[in-house]
Amino acid sequence: MKDQHVPVLLSESLDYLITEKAGYYFDGTLGFGGHSGEILNRIDNNGLLISTDVDKTAFNYCKKKFGSEGRIKLYNFNFSLIDVIVKLESIKFFNGVIADLGVSSYQLDNSSAGFSYSTDAPLDLRMDKNLKVNASDIVNTLEERKLANIIYKYGEEKNSRKIAKQIVEARKNKEIKSTGTLKELITEITPPRYQTKTLSRVFQALRIHVNNELEFLKQFLKNSIEVLKSGGRLVVISYHSLEDRIVKEIFKYGALSCVCPPDAPVCTCDKVQQLKILTKKPVLPLDEEIKKNKRARSAKLRVAERV
Repeated sequence: MKDQHVPVLLSESLDYLITEKAGYYFDGTLGFGGHSGEILNRIDNNGLLISTDVDKTAFNYCKKKFGSEGRIKLYNFNFSLIDVIVKLESIKFFNGVIADLGVSSYQLDNSSAGFSYSTDAPLDLRMDKNLKVNASDIVNTLEERKLANIIYKYGEEKNSRKIAKQIVEARKNKEIKSTGTLKELITEITPPRYQTKTLSRVFQALRIHVNNELEFLKQFLKNSIEVLKSGGRLVVISYHSLEDRIVKEIFKYGALSCVCPPDAPVCTCDKVQQLKILTKKPVLPLDEEIKKNKRARSAKLRVAERV
């Protein structure tokens, strides 16, 4: 697992994150401990790190990895519950909050996890196995229009209707239970040169929907802003346009001191500026990092500071 997990934009993200060695920090996407491990290397004995992940495999791995480390506390919670965790830990504010929104290399490469179309596995896509509905349930039960909307909305796939129709026709004869079966259905109606991108979009769409990722991200960002101390940083690494757009818009809104119409003679909105954006443009991986880890190529790092 350690060999399969390569944290993206590690130095760049933590250079922004760590503002005080004795500070309190939150890693909302623990994974296999790449960013958390480096945070521990950068804080002193008075510092504290709280990390969380819904993936049970990753959580259990890190319980062993950090078992003897007293400066870290682990939660098998969704990162959107950061506001609950501060209460459980009797913490008022964090000095920094970080989230790497990518699916881990272990999840993508492990066939039994069912996150990739490259190997045949049960069509699951749940990060949190306690969720009742998986991807197989979605493709076998949703009506064609709703299925097409999911593929278009979360995968930005222009042939969503055609793909949804193909799925609905196929499931009349046999349930679609594996990644291999779904892959075959999609490739049947997709020109060879577009197959890889189309498959990626469809599987992304189903994963986002099953895990309610975008709504949890919005809640995480809003809650994180509330539990950051003045001068504390919110650091987010995203991998596709839907995530990046949400981060960008919430940061932008948080940085505004007024949302009244431009022609309003007097400000009446009572809007208070909460953030200062530190990355006017997202920080991107260097070519050297992309050569070593091709999954870093789509990463974008955005940072905002609590005022």
